[in-house]
Formats: sequence, structure tokens, C-alpha cells
Amino acid sequence: MPGRLTASLSMSTTGHLAAARPAARRRRRPLPPLLNPGQRLRRVLWLTIAICLVPIVISYGTTMSGPSNSSFTIRTFEWLRDHGGAGIATTIEGWYYSMNAPSTGGAALRKLSLRGRAASQIHPQDITPLISPPLASEGVWVPTETWSGPNAPVQIAQFRSDPSYPQMVAGVAWIDPRRTSIALYPGQSEPSVTIPNRGPEEVPTALRPRLLATFNSGFKLEDARGGFAVGGQTYAPLQDGMATFVHYTDGRVDVLDWRWGPRNPAGVDYARQNLPLIVDGGRPNPNLSDGPEWGATLGNAVRVWRSGIGIDARGDLIYAAANYQTVGSLAQILIRAGAVRAMQLDINSYWVTFNSYARPDAGAPSSLLPSMTRPATRYLSQDDRDFFAVYLR
Repeated sequence: MPGRLTASLSMSTTGHLAAARPAARRRRRPLPPLLNPGQRLRRVLWLTIAICLVPIVISYGTTMSGPSNSSFTIRTFEWLRDHGGAGIATTIEGWYYSMNAPSTGGAALRKLSLRGRAASQIHPQDITPLISPPLASEGVWVPTETWSGPNAPVQIAQFRSDPSYPQMVAGVAWIDPRRTSIALYPGQSEPSVTIPNRGPEEVPTALRPRLLATFNSGFKLEDARGGFAVGGQTYAPLQDGMATFVHYTDGRVDVLDWRWGPRNPAGVDYARQNLPLIVDGGRPNPNLSDGPEWGATLGNAVRVWRSGIGIDARGDLIYAAANYQTVGSLAQILIRAGAVRAMQLDINSYWVTFNSYARPDAGAPSSLLPSMTRPATRYLSQDDRDFFAVYLR
């Protein structure tokens, strides 16, 4: 009996379980609660943001993976400027330079990095120092090389440019256009216009035996609001009223206020524009302090690395560069070095470069100022931005 009872209970329990299982299978899981309007809106918003980010990520990735010799940080800033974030980039740079602005006064310098006396008989008048007593070789023109002959066509000088900042040193270079030829080369990404044959984007190897110097060009065209012409062809319309570095087909050069319309006329080999003139008639532009024409860059008053190119009364070129400069102080440096007309070129430590070569074939390169950021070999490999090269004729 116990055995039968146990078997009966077992069968009964098993039967009940078997009967219960199909019922369990038939139960439907409860549907999730419907999203309220706020949740639906948030999901749509996040989906929209994700879709909008796709082209941004692709653009940034394409830029960062493209050919460039600039650092990751610089390329990120340049991408931001080119894609609607110019104001953000400029604000960040303004904060940085404001926090690192130089203090007036301080200990005076004891010596300059450039020493020596010019061996050449042909050179401009030495620059009269602003601070007394002058340092050894201050304001004296010194040849960058001796292999070109007794009168070097490129010579450099250094001087303290502001008595209020006695540790601030300006570097200037004199270039004799009668004994040199000066070429303009587009870079890998600048100017950002379609040029069928951009050229080597560096100093051509075949021309390096005659290379005397290289130096930076101007702003990106969208910041310069000017034009660009090279090889007799105009690739960005030239703007009247813009400061323009002009090279003629007969080898002459000039820095002038452009007045010939959007296309370069016959006889002009290249024309590179960058904002208005900062020096005209040997005097600074009266709008340097508060004029609106200086654009959405770091402006005219922020102290930063700046560079410029001018022409003197004899028709020779004067290049200048220094750290902690405003547009106005850069103009004063160029005037003191002899410029009667001058324009600002590029700014910021990453873009300001002047290199000279003490030996043929780009041998023994050196920077105009030892504090320049980029190596003296810049432009001997492909560079992002357009630049100038000076050759012995």
C-alpha cells in the first residue's frame, strides 16, 4: 500500500506538473511600458546628435590622416579654425598669450646671440641701438655666408627693440634683390586654393646649391582676406587696398598697396597679399592701434611672435621677426631697419621662420633668432604652408 500510494502521488504530482508546464509556456511576457514624451524626445535628440557627428568625425579624421608636417595640436587648431571654430581657437590663444605676456623691466641682456662685424662693403647703414649702452655687435649687419663672394647679398642683424622690455630682441634680414632671385612656393595645404601643379612644396633639390635663405609667407588666405598669384596665374582674386609682396618677371620685387584689380597684370610673376600695409611712406599705418581691418586673428595688440617684410628706399628687402610683438611694435622694428613700406607676414611661434645657410647646398642652416620654434631645416622637406626661398643669381 505505501508503495502504491507513493507511486500514485508521484504520478499525480507529475501529471499536475506536466499540465502546469504548457500553461506556463502560454503566459505572455508583459509589454514594456510605453516611453513618455520626454524620453522619446531625448532619444530623438541623441540620435540626431550622433548623425550630425558622423561628418564631423570623418572630416577631422581625414584632416589628421592627410599629409602634413605640423604637430597634432597645431593641426587640431587649424581644423577647428577651418570648420567654424575660429572664434574658439582665437579665444584660447588669446588667453594663453595674455597669461604669458612679458613683464616690463627686468635684468638687461649682457650679449646677443649674433656676434661679429660685417666683412662686406655693400650693406645698409647699421641700425642705431635704442638702449644705451649698446651690446657688442648690436644693430651691425653680419653676412650669413662667405661662399657667394666678398659682398654677401643676405645679411642679418639683431637689436633690442623696446627700452621698456630690455630682454626683447628683434632679428632683421637684408636681402639684395639685384644679386638674388626670390621664389614663392605653395605648401601642401596653403594656400587652400586649387593649383593644378603645386610644385615641390619644399626647396627643390636642384636649386639648393644656390640657396641663401628661406622665410615664411603670410596668413592663411581666409584670414588674410587677400589674393594669391604665382607663375603669372591668379589662383585667388587679388584685392585692391591689400598689402602685397610683388615679384616681377624681370626679377624686381616690391611691397606695395595693390591697385590693379583682381588679376595680376602682365609682367607680374607672383603676388602674395596679407592684410593692409603696416608701414607706408616710412610711417606706421595710423589704424594699427584700433583699426578693424586686422581681422579675426590674434588682433593688433596681443604680444606674440610676428614677422613682416618691407622694402627700403633703395629697393632692397627687409625681413623682421621677434617675439612678444604687437602689430605696431613690428612696424617700428621694420622702420628702424630702414623699411619705407612694409606688410605683416605670419604670426605665432609655430609659423614664423627665417633660415640662412652658411654653406652651399643648404649646408649649415641656422635660424635668424635662436628662440625660433621650428628647426632651421624647415622648408628642406615638404611644408604645410607657402614660403619664400632666396637664391644667389
